[in-house]
Amino acid sequence: MKRIYLDHNATTAVEPEVLAAMLPYFSGEFGNASSIHTFGQRARAAAETAREQVAALLNARPQEIIFTSGGTESDNHAIFGVSLPSSASSTSSSISSTSSSSPHIITSTIEHEAVLNTCQSLQKQGVAVTYLPVNRDGLIDPQQLQSAIRPETVLITVMHANNELGTVQPLVEIGEIAAEADVYLHTDAVQSAGKIPVDVKDLKLDLLSLSGHKFYAPKGVGALFIKGGTRLRQLLYGGHHQRGFRPGTENVAGIVGLGKAAEMARLSLAEDAARISTLRDRLENGLLARVADARANAAGAPRTPNTANITFPGIEGEALIIALDLKGLACSTGAACSSGAIEPSHVLTAIGLSPAEARASIRFSMGRHTTSDEIDAALEIVPAAVAQLRQLSPTYRKEVTAHQ
Repeated sequence: MKRIYLDHNATTAVEPEVLAAMLPYFSGEFGNASSIHTFGQRARAAAETAREQVAALLNARPQEIIFTSGGTESDNHAIFGVSLPSSASSTSSSISSTSSSSPHIITSTIEHEAVLNTCQSLQKQGVAVTYLPVNRDGLIDPQQLQSAIRPETVLITVMHANNELGTVQPLVEIGEIAAEADVYLHTDAVQSAGKIPVDVKDLKLDLLSLSGHKFYAPKGVGALFIKGGTRLRQLLYGGHHQRGFRPGTENVAGIVGLGKAAEMARLSLAEDAARISTLRDRLENGLLARVADARANAAGAPRTPNTANITFPGIEGEALIIALDLKGLACSTGAACSSGAIEPSHVLTAIGLSPAEARASIRFSMGRHTTSDEIDAALEIVPAAVAQLRQLSPTYRKEVTAHQ
């Protein structure tokens, strides 16, 4: 049975070209990038080339990129680094804190847990946090954001693209508001980098997080963009690697892979987006036509080209995921980090879905190698699986009537 993978927002396969670029740094080119001999200098040169490749994807300067273990670490460093109260940690002489005695952060209710849980941790340490609501399409209101800014606001952190809906926030307008208020702006671009254009200058960003495994690089490597002049607290202590922002021996093989994936994404971005969005629309429209009462979530919003989130009333999402997997189709109910969670998606309930509707929603996310044949197969597999599960559901018609 040929398996179909429609869960690219969870992770992607490492591209063969990326793997080929990485392989030498596991064996022959094994030097420590901090060593001054030839082995080390070759490793350092490879890491610096990757830094340039990631910077080019974001229209940043290479010196504004530090490498991390992934999106979660980058989010934590950006948020804690700007907002941690002065009493919670000492600062280094080279990396200072912008925090006042009672700093304030603005974020949204649909952020990834890497942002929400970091903000909640800061609340326990005395930081005030405003969680902005979103509309039915998962978009925040920039004017509401502007009204939420206080004299003590130090950071706005709003994700670029949502991992469950694909909704793209109006970061250009948000960036203008943040710049006018002289407040740092951070975005979690884990689901947008490599899929849609991300220009840190146009968006007026001070900090940006990305993760390699979302765009065909290996797991365990990511990056944090830190605009020149941004005052960021040091969180890890050790050597002087990466200008002191991220001490520890660099994962050269992973960094090389991230750089190669960034280069490939930059060169194929427009072509990939056009082809994948056509497949996304074909799948979404086909399912809405073939499955009674199905509804697409956030379909009216600007979205990443690969993401569709659809509610199938009368079914349990986890049961549908299992049924589809048995037929060779992989998708998800939402964030991979929340797999197995009993609670309904906080993203879907934030846009107004009931807990039952949220649990009946499935995320399909396409990738660079998704084919038309796979979409055609999905259009046969999914409706049949939904129909079978609805036959077993005693509440299906009641849920539909209640929604209407």
